[in-house]
Amino acid sequence: MTRVHATTSRPAPVEPTAPTGPTAPITRPTAPTAPTASTASAAHTGPATPSGPNADSAANADSEPTPPTGPIAPGGCDSGAAHAPRFTHATAATSFATVFREALRQRGLPLERVRERLEARGIRISLATLSYWQRGRSQPERVQSLLAVDELENILALPVGALRCLLGPHRPRGRAVNETQDLTASQRIFGENSTVEQALGAAFAHFNEDVSSLVIRETVRLDEHRCIRNTAVHQVLRATRAGASRVTVVHCIDDTAAESIDVVVRCGKPGTIRFLPELRSIVIEILFGRELAKNETVVVDYEISLGRSQLVSTHHERRTRVNLREYLLHVYFHPDALPVSCHRYYREHLGAEQRYSRRIAIDVSHTAHMLPIRCPAGIHGMSWEWPDD
Repeated sequence: MTRVHATTSRPAPVEPTAPTGPTAPITRPTAPTAPTASTASAAHTGPATPSGPNADSAANADSEPTPPTGPIAPGGCDSGAAHAPRFTHATAATSFATVFREALRQRGLPLERVRERLEARGIRISLATLSYWQRGRSQPERVQSLLAVDELENILALPVGALRCLLGPHRPRGRAVNETQDLTASQRIFGENSTVEQALGAAFAHFNEDVSSLVIRETVRLDEHRCIRNTAVHQVLRATRAGASRVTVVHCIDDTAAESIDVVVRCGKPGTIRFLPELRSIVIEILFGRELAKNETVVVDYEISLGRSQLVSTHHERRTRVNLREYLLHVYFHPDALPVSCHRYYREHLGAEQRYSRRIAIDVSHTAHMLPIRCPAGIHGMSWEWPDD
C-alpha cells in the first residue's frame, strides 16, 4: 500500500518527470499539462444536479490546455513570415500525416496556434484531434474535418488539394478496428473539450488505448455535513495489446478548497499524480510494475480521501467509454445525515437526457447501491436528495 498526500494550502511544487520512489507527490500546476500515460473511464462527483447538460461547468469551458512541447506540438512561434514550406510532389508512399507534420515544422506553427486559426474561421477541431492526425493515428473523415483540411492548406501555405489528395478511403469501423478505444469514442462519452480532455491535453488522443476496463466497483462515503469524504475504487482491466504497463484515471472533486487530499494506491504503484484545481480534477497514473501480454488481466485498487469540505454533494457518476461486465456503486451515508431519496440513472453521453431513473432503497446500514444488469458505455450514476432544513 502506498500513500500520497497534498495539503491544498501549499504552494505548487514542480511536477516531476517520473516518481523517484514509492511515493509520488500530488502536484498542483497552474494549468493542465499532458501526462505521460493514458483510463477507459472517469469518475465525477459534484454538488450540481446531474440532470443538467453538464454537472461540472469546466467540462464545457472554451479554454484549451497549454500544448506540450516535443512531437505533439512542433516548436516555434508564428512569425507571420510569408515564406511557404518547400515540398516535393506526393508519391505513393507519402501519407497525410507525414505531409501535415512536415508543413507544421517548416511553417513553425504549434498545434495550439493552428487550432486557434481554424476556430477563427468557424471550424472547431480539438487539440487532441490535430495531434491524432499528425501522428497518423486517425485521418479526417467527417464533413467538419474535411473543411478543416481545406483551411489547413491555406494556413500552412500549401497548394490547393495538397492535403486532401492524400486522404485514403474511410477506415472501417467496428470491433475489428478496436472502436471502443478510439478518440471518437472518448469524445462521444466525455463531450468536446471535456474536463478529461483538458486535464490530459494531447495525451487524450491515446487515453488508455492499450487497456480496457472489465469490472469497476466503487465505494463512496459521505460525512455528517453531507459531503463526500472518501472514494475507494477496485478495477479489473484487460490489456488490449502487448506491452500495457499503466492506467490513468481522472476524478472530479466537489470542493478544491478541501483541507487536504489523500491518495492511497493499494494494488499497483503510483506514477505521476496531479491536482488541477482550475478543472476541479485529480489525475492519477497507476503503474502495473511490468508489461502485460495481450489479453492479460490486472487489478488496481486506490482510494481518494478529502479533508473537510463546505460543498454539499448530491450525486456520484461513472463515465465509461466501454461496455463493462460489472459496475457496482455503493454509497455510505452518515447516520446523522440521511437523504430523503436516492435514484440511479443512465445517460448515453455528457449532456444527454437521462434514459431512465429508478428509485433506490436505503438499507438498515444507511447505504444505497446500484448494480446494473447490463452496463453499456455511457454515464452511470446515483443521485440523492437532502431534506429541507
